[in-house]
Amino acid sequence: MPRPSGRAENEMRRVILERDYNPYAEGSCLAKFGNTHVLCCASIEEQVPSWLRNSGRGWITAEYGMLPRSTHTRTRREAATGKQSGRTQEIQRLVGRSLRAVTNLEALGERQVRIDCDVIQADGGTRTAAITGSWVALNIALGGLLDVGALRRNPLIDSVAAVSCGISNGTSVLDLDYEEDSRADADANFVLSGDGMIVEVQGTAETHPFSRSQFTELLDLAFKGCEQLKLLQQASIKRPDPR
Repeated sequence: MPRPSGRAENEMRRVILERDYNPYAEGSCLAKFGNTHVLCCASIEEQVPSWLRNSGRGWITAEYGMLPRSTHTRTRREAATGKQSGRTQEIQRLVGRSLRAVTNLEALGERQVRIDCDVIQADGGTRTAAITGSWVALNIALGGLLDVGALRRNPLIDSVAAVSCGISNGTSVLDLDYEEDSRADADANFVLSGDGMIVEVQGTAETHPFSRSQFTELLDLAFKGCEQLKLLQQASIKRPDPR
């Protein structure tokens, strides 16, 4: 059966990484994966958590949230309930881990970068869009520190991007939207570094277990998708010609 979107099995949605979307943040990127839009902002703090003081190391942490009308029906703000959901906590920890995996925290010095990921529209793959866009925002923010001489070298040692893959109607497919994800036989999120190393894999069988060969198919699709995302990231961090 064809995919609901009409895309080929190995075809990504249209991805746009719009840098400097927020003029106030040290670094920002609006990541659009089709109809999933996530605003990622990086803020620099000249301090670290108490448990890192006098360690000579910095820290990167992330917060994630969905706006009430990012979905078809309104969802309550988590602030109104007085606590974050388990899903929210899991995703923001994933974003933080992914960025720290490609950052030399000693080179960052004793400062913290806070990443805010706000989902404006949700159509599947919000966490993968958040990771991909957050790396762009982080790169821009650290570039600002390099420009003013606050850093001697860029703490980023590689890029990182993420994409979802799944098994739909028995076929392995790349970059699921919500309609496809909601009825997939299995789905997985892959976080990969720019040099092709695995940062994290999250995979779940929704209806019945999937085989090793199917997992390999999903992994191959993820490498293809993240290679495309890496190229888009590199293009987005290039500074516009002042002319």
